[in-house]
Amino acid sequence: MIHFYFHPTPNPAKIALLLEETGLAYEVRPVDTKKGQQHLEAFIQVNPNSKVPAIVDTDGPGGSEVRVFDSSAILLYLAEKTGKFLGPVAERGEMLSWLFFISSGLGPFSGQSVHFQHAAPEKLPYAINRFRNEAERHYKVVDDRLRDRRFMLGDEYSIVDMSLWGWAARAAFVLPGSDDPLSPFPNVKRWFSEVDARPAANLAKRVGANLTFKQEMDDEARRALFPSNYRTPA
Repeated sequence: MIHFYFHPTPNPAKIALLLEETGLAYEVRPVDTKKGQQHLEAFIQVNPNSKVPAIVDTDGPGGSEVRVFDSSAILLYLAEKTGKFLGPVAERGEMLSWLFFISSGLGPFSGQSVHFQHAAPEKLPYAINRFRNEAERHYKVVDDRLRDRRFMLGDEYSIVDMSLWGWAARAAFVLPGSDDPLSPFPNVKRWFSEVDARPAANLAKRVGANLTFKQEMDDEARRALFPSNYRTPA
């Protein structure tokens, strides 16, 4: 059984998609990050970095219990556990490169683009320009990659596509101002339409739909989500 620590945000969405694609048995463990539940000691034992997603696999190697945190680590762990969605053996280097391109580039710049356009108390033109333009640049790199490929690794759907889907599904928040935020990236748009229509993607989008999470971005939420902003200088 996989205990899946979840909040309805892009990185957990990637894991939800892989779990639905593989058919692994899992149990959702909600973590309301706007209430600060990621900072509770019980969750820190699962992820010392106080972030979602995280998993505990009660049936790890040799039947031992295994914890895994960070979305790319979880994608790799579960793909290796099931032997699915790792891409062709000959594309292993490409798979790792693009998986970490998303986790170290497209994802963080998208997250900062969202933060400075939607969450920051001050709308700082420099920060908005910096992070939105970098998010767009990363999408252009992906768009070029997909120009002559069905999926990120060619004809074979993989965890790279699942990782990218988690963020592409939130393109309206990353790149606000258009009803069709992926229109400047036609190859990404074509790819996203195919992945988003998969039965597992429809199931993944419903994960947590029966749960209630705090919606208000009030002082409690800001302190929970951005605790380093409230630290007292030493």
